Amino acid sequence: MSDALKHECGIAVVRLLKPLEYYKEKYGTAFYGVNKMYLMMEKQHNRGQDGAGFASIKLDVNPGERYISRVRSNAAQPIQDIFAQINERINEEFEAHPEYKEDVKAQKKNIPYIGELFLGHVRYGTFGINSVENVHPFLRQNNWMHRNLIIAGNFNMTNTTELFDNLIKLGMHPKEKADTVTVMEKIGHFLDDAVRKLYKKAKDRGMTKIEASPYIAENLNLAKILRKSAKNWDGGYAMAGLLGHGDAFILRDPAGIRPAYYYKDDEVIVVASERPAIQTVFNVPFEDIFEIEPGNALIIKKDGSLSAKEILAPLERKSCSFERIYFSRGSDAEIYQERKELGRLVMPKVLKAIDYDTENSVFSFIPNTAETSFYGMLDAAQNELNKQKNEAILREEGSLTNARLEEIQAHKIRTEKIAIKDVKLRTFITDDSSRDDLVAHVYDVTYGVVKTTDNLVIIDDSIVRGTTLQKSILKMLDRLKPKQIVVVSSAPQIRYPDCYGIDMARLEHLVAFNAALELHKDRGTYDIVEEIYHKCKKQLDLVDNEVINHVKELYAPFSDEEISDKIAHIISNNNINAKVKLIFQSVEDLHKACPKNLGDWYFTGDYPTSGGNRVVNKAYVNFYEGNPERAY
Repeated sequence: MSDALKHECGIAVVRLLKPLEYYKEKYGTAFYGVNKMYLMMEKQHNRGQDGAGFASIKLDVNPGERYISRVRSNAAQPIQDIFAQINERINEEFEAHPEYKEDVKAQKKNIPYIGELFLGHVRYGTFGINSVENVHPFLRQNNWMHRNLIIAGNFNMTNTTELFDNLIKLGMHPKEKADTVTVMEKIGHFLDDAVRKLYKKAKDRGMTKIEASPYIAENLNLAKILRKSAKNWDGGYAMAGLLGHGDAFILRDPAGIRPAYYYKDDEVIVVASERPAIQTVFNVPFEDIFEIEPGNALIIKKDGSLSAKEILAPLERKSCSFERIYFSRGSDAEIYQERKELGRLVMPKVLKAIDYDTENSVFSFIPNTAETSFYGMLDAAQNELNKQKNEAILREEGSLTNARLEEIQAHKIRTEKIAIKDVKLRTFITDDSSRDDLVAHVYDVTYGVVKTTDNLVIIDDSIVRGTTLQKSILKMLDRLKPKQIVVVSSAPQIRYPDCYGIDMARLEHLVAFNAALELHKDRGTYDIVEEIYHKCKKQLDLVDNEVINHVKELYAPFSDEEISDKIAHIISNNNINAKVKLIFQSVEDLHKACPKNLGDWYFTGDYPTSGGNRVVNKAYVNFYEGNPERAY
């Protein structure tokens, strides 16, 4: 993506189902789980490079022995940093106690991070906040083993203020007003309550305090705790939690906005945000990996049993389409085909823009995630070329010579690697004009392959702010002196903010929004901007399920093509000599390409939860009032 966007995070859970001695004998190390966690997190580093965290739990330890370990980092390479710390700590123990190396029981007793249950997390700094205190997993500590709670997730709640206020009503004093803290404290409240009730039952049955502990572990109903905790949540989430005694859960939001996959065999249970991570790390086939159903929790009991429980009634499935277009790893079999299909489906618009002149057109892509959709576009271009060849041969059938036939057959689709992304530029210069000149060189281009009579067609996965196109890519492409630059987005126009975990919260940062404003100015209908403001303002105090997305009215008078043309005008800014044409995917074709992931609120304003409508109206109010705060 030419515009840098940040997605919040990815999760990984590994539960070993055999004694550690089994892994030592079969795989040569009792640190099998730690090693797999490293690979699981590295294979999901695309989901977060600002911070990483790791937690482990040892099962069935004696009182006084440490059973929870956690390490977090916001270093430049956080995954490598946390595992370097883990490795250093392990090596210190082995150097001090060489006798531990072949003694698995001694390793488990004395060395941190070894264990049977693991939770990993990678993240981007939410809202630009990236202190180590904000890095998952979060830990809620207690001297009662069952009340220790470790939480990490890929999520964002739209109603954090409401959740925070609910905690206050319960008599709690949360340490901060953040969705992770409020969620953890809500779960912790009902966990404490459940443990207290079970302890009372155990006591009524004549059990000692020591005997009560395994009774609580066996009878703790995690599904019931989660149902009570998640009752009022509004957001997108795939959330993982570990309890100190060894139970674990992974909960997915009822609209299926955020992804979560799992795999189980007789050695291990694995959960991840990315299916290819599980496939690669554990060498298992696609069909053996399953998706956690929306509204369900995957529950792993201390004894290793696995079950799926419905926690919240599923809503209409609105899995995030941006996961497929950009954020998820393209090595997933389904995602790879979907991205190719996105490129293929947008090709008819491209052919119209170049007047079907494939001979005088060069096709390329913005590195790196648009490469797969480029291949799909190329397939469609080849089909068009074959059609043109067949028509030429049939048209000239009576007079066709061998030389002319060879000439027709020699026509090929011209593809080149045009845009080359250089290292990310960092500069101490604060002067805008100087900085803009440096930013213009984020991309370089390949010279000598584009003629002045050529159309240059270049595909990107999506266009959000348009800033990099305007300040860098178009300027560089224009140096090649093509007749026309056709920029293709494999995603539709992004018109609305996200509130479920993708860092695009402000309307005025979206180039499609600014294009709509400019069109209203051109038509003399700019009064609608204030009218929408008053409508949004009136709705701020309504309950979420009564709120209507009034921002849709801003776009209603215009066709997709009108907005696309205005965006092209904005980003070319009269400084580009070539004609600039902008083409976006249609929402209908997006749904054809990604039929299982119909979450399209960024493009349509159809939010999957009622909190989304409140957020978009609040974002509009903030825009109109010049308030830079986020709407959630």
